[in-house]
Amino acid sequence: QVQLQESGPGLVKPSQTLSVTCTVSGGSITGAWRYWSWIRQPPGKELEWVGTIDSSGRTYYRPSLKSRTSISRDTSENQFTLRLSSVTPEDTAVYYCASGRVLGASVRNDYEYWGQGTQVTVSS
Repeated sequence: QVQLQESGPGLVKPSQTLSVTCTVSGGSITGAWRYWSWIRQPPGKELEWVGTIDSSGRTYYRPSLKSRTSISRDTSENQFTLRLSSVTPEDTAVYYCASGRVLGASVRNDYEYWGQGTQVTVSS
């Protein structure tokens, strides 16, 4: 059973860089073809796909966030990390990592495995 666990700072100041890491257990992020994704849910809004890194290390980003987004991985730790630069209060959300075989989805059922989510608040 694949399990995902997010870890993040909780509070980030405007203009700084948000960094959240997903630690995966029960499966390898370089293993069987799969997408490893970040999805966020701002307060009162729907789920929003942020970006993905696939099993080969290729990355894909939401077009509206692409200039500020970077996803990397540490295969030795079986982790992948989202960095979102120049954050504003509009980036306040619960950030989830998830895994599945659909690229770019913002629907919960399109992912097979989810982390519990980590709240990130952007505020001075």
